[in-house]
Formats: sequence, structure tokens, C-alpha cells
Amino acid sequence: MATPDRPRPARQHARVTPPPLPGTIKPRPPVTAPPPGEGEVPEKPSYFKFAFANPYNLALLGGSLAAAALTLNPLIALAGLGLETIWLVNADNQLLRRFVWDPKFDKMRREAEAAARAARMLMLSEWDRTRVENLVARQTDIHRLAAQNPSLTGDLLRSELTKTDKLVEAFMDMAVTSARYEAYLASVDLTALDADRARLERDVKFCKDDDPQLELLKKNLAIILKRQDKMREIRRYLDVARGQLDLIENSFQLIADQIVTMQSPQALSGQLDELLDGVETIRQTAREADALLEA
Repeated sequence: MATPDRPRPARQHARVTPPPLPGTIKPRPPVTAPPPGEGEVPEKPSYFKFAFANPYNLALLGGSLAAAALTLNPLIALAGLGLETIWLVNADNQLLRRFVWDPKFDKMRREAEAAARAARMLMLSEWDRTRVENLVARQTDIHRLAAQNPSLTGDLLRSELTKTDKLVEAFMDMAVTSARYEAYLASVDLTALDADRARLERDVKFCKDDDPQLELLKKNLAIILKRQDKMREIRRYLDVARGQLDLIENSFQLIADQIVTMQSPQALSGQLDELLDGVETIRQTAREADALLEA
């Protein structure tokens, strides 16, 4: 006995998300900058402040004053204040600076730099954030390997390694600027812009000299051409900046390979100076591109 055909279920069409309208782009989440002065570390440490704000010093000073108040014995307070004066006068002691204050200041500076770097990295894509993190890790390796090389010691080496800090900051600046320019380009329909240029050029060509619209057509055409110049300048910056980012990454890797057997800090100086010169050229290009965008 034949069974009746079951009704076939209706075909479910895949839901298609309509493409975004031309000229639109999803805004990046806003990055809130810390208030001015918050989280900043001075260029030079205040040894007096370090000595006074030391928790052990505050505990001893407060304890002596409290004991003097409880026992009504001013000699205890005077002794505590005298020891405090001696401690503060000798806060700039060479041994304290080398083994206590300078390491503390370096830690504060690294923490402040890491916090500032983390805030700026919010503006980067995951790929660029990974690149920055890898570069910072490679810089740490360079410092560690340099400290292990007995041929590389002294103030000259420290001055050369400081240049790696500048290069890391420059790498971050270029990555952030590149991300901003790429977002701007993604928000512009370049095909529609070129079509407008072609249409306006055609209208200007066939418009009569006494037509009142001719002047407006020429002004609109000039604006379109200026916008296209901006797009080309931005693309030129992106091409050069991305190449410079790759160069810094590869150079840090090479320096880490070479520094194990390096005999003199001068061998490190030439490579870092060349990178810094290239960075300054990129920054000049960025300033020119920003001037075009603001014009």
C-alpha cells in the first residue's frame, strides 16, 4: 500500500547580512586618556621623596612621635626627629642610589611606560598588538644578552640601549598612525570618488563658458582632485611605514643574534642610528599627510 507523500519542509534560506553603505565605517571604541599628570614619572628621581615616603621610615617616625606623646617624654620625639634628619640628609647616598632608589625608579618608569603602551595599544588591531608585544620581548632579550656579554659594559652601552626605547616608541607611533590612516581609507569609497572626478571633468569640458554652473563645476572638481591627492599621500605613507615597521622588527632580531659575540658598543650604534634616521623620515611624511588631511 502506497504511503502518501509527506509535505517537504520549506527551504530555509541563509540569512544574508546586507553590506555596509558606501562611505561608512564602524567607529573604533573610544580610548580614554588618563588625566594630565596621572601616571607620569619625572625624568629624574627625587631621592629625598623616596627616603621620606619609605614605609619603614614613616613607621619609625610615626612610632617615635606616638611614643613621645604617650609617655609625655619630648626626648623621644627629639631623638626621632634627629634620626629622621640624618636619614634625609643622606638620602642621596651612592649605595642607596645604586641598590635601592635607582632600581625603584626604574621599576616605576617601566610600569608607567607599560600602562601608557597598553592604552595606546587599544587603538591597534590584534595583529599589530602582537607585533608590538613581540618587539618589546625582543628588546628585553637584547638588554639581557648585552648584560651577559663582558665586552659590553659601561655608560656607553647604556646610552646605546636607550635608543632601543626610542625605536619601540617610534614603532608604536607608526603602528597607531598606520591604523588611523587605514581606517580613514576604509571609510572612503575610492571608486565613487574617481567616478565623480570623471563626471565633473566631462561636465566642465562640455559646459558652455557663459553657463552659470561652470564655476561651481570647477570648484567641485578641484575639491575632488584635492581629496584624491590626499588619498595618494596616505597610501604612500602606509607603504613606507609598513616597510619601516618590518625593518625595525628584522633589525631587532639581527641585533639579538649579533650581540652575543659583539666586542664594542660602537658596532651597535651604527645599526640603531640608521633605524632612528629612517624613523624620523617616516615621521616627517606623517606630518605632511596630517597637514593634507587638515587642509
